Amino acid sequence: MSIDLFSPFKLGAIHLPNRIVMAPMTRLRALGSVPQPLMATYYAQRATAGLIVTECTMVSPLSNGYINCPGIYAPEQIAGWQQVTDAVHQAGGRIFLQLWHCGRLSHPAMLEGQQPIAPSAIAATGELHTPVGKVAMPIPRALETDEIPDIVEQFRIGAENAKTAGFDGVELHGAFGYLIDQFLQDGSNQRTDDYGGSVENRARFLLDVVAAVTSVWGADRVGIKLSPSNTFHDILDSNPKATFSYVLQALNPLGLAYVHLMEPNEMDLQTRDVLNPVLSLFRPDYLGTVIANCNYTQATANAAVAQGEADLVSFGKLFISNPDLPKRFRTNASLSDPDPSKFYSSGAEGYIDYPSL
Repeated sequence: MSIDLFSPFKLGAIHLPNRIVMAPMTRLRALGSVPQPLMATYYAQRATAGLIVTECTMVSPLSNGYINCPGIYAPEQIAGWQQVTDAVHQAGGRIFLQLWHCGRLSHPAMLEGQQPIAPSAIAATGELHTPVGKVAMPIPRALETDEIPDIVEQFRIGAENAKTAGFDGVELHGAFGYLIDQFLQDGSNQRTDDYGGSVENRARFLLDVVAAVTSVWGADRVGIKLSPSNTFHDILDSNPKATFSYVLQALNPLGLAYVHLMEPNEMDLQTRDVLNPVLSLFRPDYLGTVIANCNYTQATANAAVAQGEADLVSFGKLFISNPDLPKRFRTNASLSDPDPSKFYSSGAEGYIDYPSL
């Protein structure tokens, strides 16, 4: 029997009606850090996805890098997310929360005046929009070894809070140059303790966080997102093939629900030579379920699934402007184009006003 995007799939503990995943996408519609009812409408509109993964969500007040990004560390945030999960479940959907710590990709204006933390005191390139305007990212403060367990605990508490809020599971944001990725790649990690140096040590933080979160959920309701070819804010590694192969092989015996692997985007390819394509390079290293992402069309996604390169495929921008994307794929209907100028604006425009068929 042939397999395509509409073939059902058992993702860890969850049965999915299709293999079309709504990718995590930052939309910055929270009120401060609290999810608002508008977000419940947005996610419920897209509940025909096999799985929804939410936008990146802060595990602590000092993990933030963006204005109006939601959190999962306070009671009011849990209550706000409960409205989202209720709406998605009532619409027949399944939803994972993405747990996130920005690490060095922040500024004191976003962190109650405190310096961003990172594995090493190495600044990222680029600028951020903050309450005091657009600013360059400063040199972060390197975490002391005895502080690291506290950060791991923030992820564990975030996982507990996600369960309280009614999510079906969680995804760890280990990609795009954020804190987990900063520990993993040697361009941002020059530590000399048990969390730096060898790839085994640099992967220790990632594996500690995985252990903490799976202690809450069980491995079959936990995924992780990785981006071996990402160049976001000049994140880099001297040997990314060896680094990410080690991580994927270390994840094999843990029985996670999935690994979410990102292909390089156009900016990555223009910035420097990167590993490409990611799937063909790293799929042999991981024996479990793989979700592929980046610039897939219905045709290329069907081919990846049919050929066994990926088990599922996630879509980002297409889900922004096509809330009923699975139906449009199934009926070969035309697709609406998103308006990038409203990706990060406030309010309903460009968020919940894209029509379904």
